[in-house]
Amino acid sequence: MIRREFFKSLALAGSILENPGYLLASPAPDFPKSPGLTKYVAEFIVNTKYEDIPADVIALGKKTILDGFGLALAGSNSVSGPHIRKYISKLGCSSDMTSVIGTGMKAPARFAALANGTAIHADDFDDMGSGAHVAAPTIPAAFALCELGRRSGKDLMVAFHVGVEVENKVGEAISSRHNEDGFHTTGTCGSIGSAAAAAKLHGFNVQQTAVALGIAASEASGLKDNFGTMTKPFHAGRAAENGIVAADLVLLGWTAAEDILEAPLGFFQAYGGEYNPALIVNRLGNPWMFSSVGDLIKRFPCGTIQQAFMDETLRLRQENNIVAADVEKVEIAGNRSNMATLFHHRPTTGLESKFSMEFAVAIVLLEGKAGLIHFTDAVVQRPDVQDLLHRTNFRLDPEYNKVEGVGGNLQAILAEPGLITVYMKNGKIIKGLTGPAKGSVQNPMSYDEVADKFRGNAEFAKWPAKKAEFVINQVKSLEDLTDIGLLTAALTT
Repeated sequence: MIRREFFKSLALAGSILENPGYLLASPAPDFPKSPGLTKYVAEFIVNTKYEDIPADVIALGKKTILDGFGLALAGSNSVSGPHIRKYISKLGCSSDMTSVIGTGMKAPARFAALANGTAIHADDFDDMGSGAHVAAPTIPAAFALCELGRRSGKDLMVAFHVGVEVENKVGEAISSRHNEDGFHTTGTCGSIGSAAAAAKLHGFNVQQTAVALGIAASEASGLKDNFGTMTKPFHAGRAAENGIVAADLVLLGWTAAEDILEAPLGFFQAYGGEYNPALIVNRLGNPWMFSSVGDLIKRFPCGTIQQAFMDETLRLRQENNIVAADVEKVEIAGNRSNMATLFHHRPTTGLESKFSMEFAVAIVLLEGKAGLIHFTDAVVQRPDVQDLLHRTNFRLDPEYNKVEGVGGNLQAILAEPGLITVYMKNGKIIKGLTGPAKGSVQNPMSYDEVADKFRGNAEFAKWPAKKAEFVINQVKSLEDLTDIGLLTAALTT
């Protein structure tokens, strides 16, 4: 530090000591003013009924719920699954027992949600909404409380949709700095969505719901530097747990700020410095996020960004009969957000490979497919994989970096087209531009296609086929289920 800057720092410190209120100064003058925002969100949570949810939203929600259950089964066998269950078992809790999917383990609702949320996100095979992952923070909280209260399928769906809508509209409104500076929206905004689902199932009034949101906002966290480790899915598990904890504290008379979203020292200010209230005010359920932006249900078990690139790589491989051994090098052009998230350019572990564009493209070129069995330490460390990885480069290109500049939401930024160029050893150059990924709203999966994905995840978990088919059929007619106990039994041993 140069001498001048050192004395500036001393002067700043002196100002703070002389005026303790200095640190409590209001945020930048342009911080949006939206009085009553938290109350508006709470009123939406309290007042929404099953009949208010459009048929297309219900239909997509069923696909997402089925997908989430399959991911929880597969995730129970992930590298993080045994660790999180061992942690919970050491706590010695025995009251309010609810189910850990894919196992015979029972735990208090908050810890079952922690385990199930971590499992759903463990393989990064879970869906993506407009502002955050959808299933992992919300399904576990709603599922645990519905099991505890022997609630109906409709109750589960209402809580899920309310949570998803709030979580993603908050995620859409937050400053882009939130992601750019390292926060993981699934952990932060997911905690808000989980609290919304829990408040709905507890039947809270508007004030109680606002308090639950205030508690959850203080619990919320998740840092992107942990991508490629067990802690990334832990973000989702904690978000699911946070909503239940917030609601439990409200039931005990706990207090919290009732204006946590719009307050100068509240959620949006602390987590981004600014936000766009117009993306929330009068927008909850109008239109529903599932009706407008939709929900990306993944085809491949890795990050959202890679999905379209892997689709296009597979198309290029098939149409041009590409043999990986004949590839000289591969160049991939993407946007700034892509680069900031996919920072494991030379992965050496299965978890790191889920956040590597180079691995995603290389494994499709090598294998012609990419499933759970490919994103493992053993496959990533194969000599042929490492060889192609080191000849595959992912770079920023201004040509494919425009959506953020025109105010695109997170999903639009993640799905922005990118260019793949494959240079063959014989001199041939093959190019492809990505389009909407399979499973996106522009290229959706049918319920039967999601059911096939569920079967694959269930098979990966060595789950009985009879139980798997029962879950598929039950979720398809979830509105007719008067008690989710039968569904719980099919998802546990």
